Amino acid sequence: MIANCQVDYGGRLTAHLPYAKRLIIVKADGSVSIHADDRAYKPLNWMSPPCTLTIRPPAPDEVGASEVWEVNAKSGDRLVIAIAEVFHDHQESFAVDPGLEKDGVEAHLQELLAANPTALGDGYTLVQREYRTPIGPVDLLLKDASGHYAAVEVKRRGEIAGVEQLTRYLDLMRRDPLLGDVAGVFAAQVIKPQARTLANDRGIACVLVDYDALRGLDDPTDRLF
Repeated sequence: MIANCQVDYGGRLTAHLPYAKRLIIVKADGSVSIHADDRAYKPLNWMSPPCTLTIRPPAPDEVGASEVWEVNAKSGDRLVIAIAEVFHDHQESFAVDPGLEKDGVEAHLQELLAANPTALGDGYTLVQREYRTPIGPVDLLLKDASGHYAAVEVKRRGEIAGVEQLTRYLDLMRRDPLLGDVAGVFAAQVIKPQARTLANDRGIACVLVDYDALRGLDDPTDRLF
């Protein structure tokens, strides 16, 4: 939907966006995001699933709104979108997405880590590659020495989108009583500072992976330091 809207977010932080023309996207997984006509893919504000969306008439003090969307998360966070004028409203059903095909390096990195899970932490053993969830496959499912599971997302370059992806997988996997409180591991050759900050905030471990060392190409005798 493209609409003139006002957005208020309440939770660990509060944020307010005054009325302006924006793009609102509601996905099948329940996520809601609000975008301006800049900033590339990054939304101005959003609510990640699981969350519920309800639409109601405006209250007397919500002047200028024709309808109000309330998005509530299980965490207690709340997104209130006041719609003043709708310029475009379209709904489309998508087929099942096959997922992103990894490039050669990223796919090989996943293969090498599956063969050498201790590169991600002492005591890890491989349970399964491409472990299926309702929204896509987790790259690696591992188990530590104490029997606890860990979900691993492997990237060549670790960015915020990869952390968000792993967060969604973890939320679904932790609902399975057979898996329990699954740990999250974000593994990449390079991890951007913003992605590391977000991962730390969500309790996800970050691991830098040396691709050449895993391939056996890194000879310590060739190093100066």
